[in-house]
Amino acid sequence: FIKELVNKSCVHRYDRILKEWEVSLIWSFTVSIFCIGGLLGSLMAGSLSSRFGRKHCLLLNNFLAIFGAILMLLSRTANSFEMIMVGRFLYGLNAGVGLSAQAMYLTESAPKRLRAMVGVTIATSLSFGKFLGQLLGIRELLGTEKNWHWLLGFNGFTALFQLCTLPLLPESPRYLLLERGNVQASENAFRKLWGKNDYNKEVVEMLEEKAALQSVRSCSVLELIQNRTVRWQLLTIVISFTALQLCGLNAVYFYSFEVFRAAGIQEQRLAYAALGTGLCEVSTSLACFMIIENIGRKVLLFRGYMGMAAALGLLSVTVYFQKTVWWMPYCSMVLVFLFISFFSSGPAATTVSLPGEILTQSFKSAGYTLGCTVNWTCLFVLGTVFPILVGNLGNFCFLIFLAVCLICGLHVKFNMPETKDRTAMEISVEFERMHAKDKASEKKKASEIKVQETKL
Repeated sequence: FIKELVNKSCVHRYDRILKEWEVSLIWSFTVSIFCIGGLLGSLMAGSLSSRFGRKHCLLLNNFLAIFGAILMLLSRTANSFEMIMVGRFLYGLNAGVGLSAQAMYLTESAPKRLRAMVGVTIATSLSFGKFLGQLLGIRELLGTEKNWHWLLGFNGFTALFQLCTLPLLPESPRYLLLERGNVQASENAFRKLWGKNDYNKEVVEMLEEKAALQSVRSCSVLELIQNRTVRWQLLTIVISFTALQLCGLNAVYFYSFEVFRAAGIQEQRLAYAALGTGLCEVSTSLACFMIIENIGRKVLLFRGYMGMAAALGLLSVTVYFQKTVWWMPYCSMVLVFLFISFFSSGPAATTVSLPGEILTQSFKSAGYTLGCTVNWTCLFVLGTVFPILVGNLGNFCFLIFLAVCLICGLHVKFNMPETKDRTAMEISVEFERMHAKDKASEKKKASEIKVQETKL
């Protein structure tokens, strides 16, 4: 429908029908501009959330989505595909800021024992949003020539809902105490969020963290990168957010339609089969919500990436043979759903809130900014490179994503501590303990070099 609007606009304005490659170029730019907006939004998120607070940052961010939705809704009437481009850019800014600010707000407002569970709700909301988009996009609802602009503008209604309901909630108590220094406001926020539950232990732990970081201000991304005391946390964030986009999920979704066709699903029913993949992602995320506090973030991440690697390896074989062996498409279908389940219960459920868990308060904003910047950059690169990979490698492009999953899974296994029931300070100490051998070996090498220099 959007490509038809592009051609219709050019015929109306310039009395000229665009060539196929010109339409494809405009379409590609319209798609990729969302990632550019997300990247810019993630770069601004840290400073905005520190300056205005998590809650007010989210409230102001809703106006971006509302303005974008208005442009989307009016684009068909105005016969302007440029309005869709600007709208998608505003949607990207909204997503970039919102992803970081919401993750900070939720993890800082949750009790320590429920922090991981609350972090999973971010992934659950994202997967539910994708499923809702798939559902509304079917022909029986908004996926028609008459209603497609309402589908594009639906984000505005969700932003309006948050704009009306979020003022009923308090600011992040952790932000109020550690960054604003307002103990009374923090206690009021705790009381409003947690009710009669005892929050004194949480306040004491935060005051201890504040005392330990008394002379440390909120750090920038550059200062986070330059600080050697958090280099393993930094490396974990970069690897995790890179793998989140380069794990092969887009490749699996891309080939899922080919798998469904080979399994005998009719062309007009493919949209409903795609709903099954979205529903699988939502249901697995909900299941992960129930088990993450018992299993732990590290275990879920490691199992998720190892399971995804195994599924990708098998998929590269089954997709290759599905035209020659009659039962292979059904094996491919099972592997597609298995891969989505491992993704939803591992990387998707735990990665977004990871910076808030492994970094202390002074580094949190910079950590989220860096992680989300890596996320959007990889998404943009993947959107650009993936068609080339598919064109040259076919289904064997799975092997590249398999390597990414293995690298991230092994890094989590050997270089990241468990975060369950631990404060950020305790996790930082555990990082130092795990990599104390590296520091000792570095000191030993340095001393050996000095001895050699003195001999010379």
